[in-house]
Amino acid sequence: MSYSANNTGINKDTLVMYIDMNSFFAGCEQQRHPELRGKPVGVLTYDSPNATIIAPSIEAKKFGVKTGMRLPEARVVCPQIIPVTTHPSWYRQIHVDVMAILNSYCDDVIAKSIDEAVVNFTTYRLVYKDLAIVAKKIKADIKAKYDYLTCSIGIAPNSFLAKLATDLQKPDGLVVITPENIDMHLANLKLTDLPGIATANEKRLKLIGINTPLEMRHSSPALLRKAFGGIVGNYWYSRLNFGEVDLYSHETRTMSAMRTLSRQQRENRQSLESMLISLCTKLEQRMVKQGVFCKEVSFFIKYNDNTGWDTVVKLADPVQDAMELRNYILERVHDFEQTRHVETVFSNNTRSMCVAIQNFVSDSVLQYSLFDNRIKKDVLRKTMYNIKDKYGKNTVRKGSELIEPDVMKDAIGFGSVKDMLMNDDGEVRNKYLLEE
Repeated sequence: MSYSANNTGINKDTLVMYIDMNSFFAGCEQQRHPELRGKPVGVLTYDSPNATIIAPSIEAKKFGVKTGMRLPEARVVCPQIIPVTTHPSWYRQIHVDVMAILNSYCDDVIAKSIDEAVVNFTTYRLVYKDLAIVAKKIKADIKAKYDYLTCSIGIAPNSFLAKLATDLQKPDGLVVITPENIDMHLANLKLTDLPGIATANEKRLKLIGINTPLEMRHSSPALLRKAFGGIVGNYWYSRLNFGEVDLYSHETRTMSAMRTLSRQQRENRQSLESMLISLCTKLEQRMVKQGVFCKEVSFFIKYNDNTGWDTVVKLADPVQDAMELRNYILERVHDFEQTRHVETVFSNNTRSMCVAIQNFVSDSVLQYSLFDNRIKKDVLRKTMYNIKDKYGKNTVRKGSELIEPDVMKDAIGFGSVKDMLMNDDGEVRNKYLLEE
């Protein structure tokens, strides 16, 4: 891939394609189970009467079912909805296959999430005369591999406008935004139709007299800086005027693992602490696969009454081990419980928890002290994951992976796809993510 720097300057000659898989998780379930096709499906993380729908099918959306609805709410608007629990390894395999299709047309492909990718065709102008034809071929290739899955494709001079184009025609859309037709497209949109413009930003824009995306595009950089409070205004001017600020992702700045908890998982402190171990283990896996250690860990826990607790730990030495991360977090939890006379941070009122890590150090430059006894443990950890890769994820298991394994159900991340990148040997970086 050619990871050249993004360019905020106006450039109408670039060609970017954005691929957005339609109702991806639900579509994957309908692909796997033909009896669900054409029916309203709601994908749940856990089988529970009050579970949250993380992905409605195209058919369910037509009834008004939305992501984030509780199952009882969804049944009100769509009594015939069929709840289905997730199969993360299946979704990941389809993601890998779709990425392989995209890479067969261009070597500059970036996965933005498990169901979205952007392809930079700028250097392929002489290879492909008409990207709309290429888009139709990509759709056909996906259909040949997975006959029930569809995608919306946008083509534009930058990745932001290409993504916007995917939202203009769903499902199974194909929209091309050009310098000649951009104003026509923007004239039909509200400010909040632009990806990244939420209600708060809409209010700020309207306060200075910008009421539509078309007015926003034709505003000056200075006025947009005033609206957004600094350089972010320049980025928005560039996005709407064919500059590129979103295409290339740079080195990882943070990793996070988060879960919304089922009733079973929050029923006692041991289950909640087991979930903490599971989250830390996910981050350990990702660090090993990306060859990094972290020097900062943060943790937050949210409760059903919308209150919460959080902490940040800055580490003296870089850490990669899951149990070390867990121990640092529990130290802070215990200190808080004792000093504030709180019975427990891990209560049965817990709704979700998240562990995040940042401030990374590459294992290639990691320095150990003369008397550091962690070297053997770090080598052993890497060896263990190599064995898992070669023979399956359950051939070797840490003790922490055996704690309440049935409760620690695998979950799918919407944005975390770096572990599914291909290595030079053509293998998925973390291939046991594809195992059930």
